[in-house]
Amino acid sequence: MALTKNDIVERLQAEFGFPKSQAIEITESLIEVIKASLESGDDVLVSGFGKFCVKDKNQRKGRNPATGEDAILPARRVVTFKYAGKLRKKVNGK
Repeated sequence: MALTKNDIVERLQAEFGFPKSQAIEITESLIEVIKASLESGDDVLVSGFGKFCVKDKNQRKGRNPATGEDAILPARRVVTFKYAGKLRKKVNGK
């Protein structure tokens, strides 16, 4: 099961006693800061968790799987995530 924004809001309420409106505002603000940083091409490093990076992908040749027709895929930017060693150990129970 995935962790949703609503789950984060509920945890902020339960663990830190924030009112729901403030918990929603904190969650939305954090997500907006992360999105703005990535949009401007900056990496986002969360110590002990991981690093979100923006990578440039070159134009390349592809194929439409439905028709088999060749196509040129345009250049684009993608977000990648590299997890921290601490997170890997925690996920693996070490």
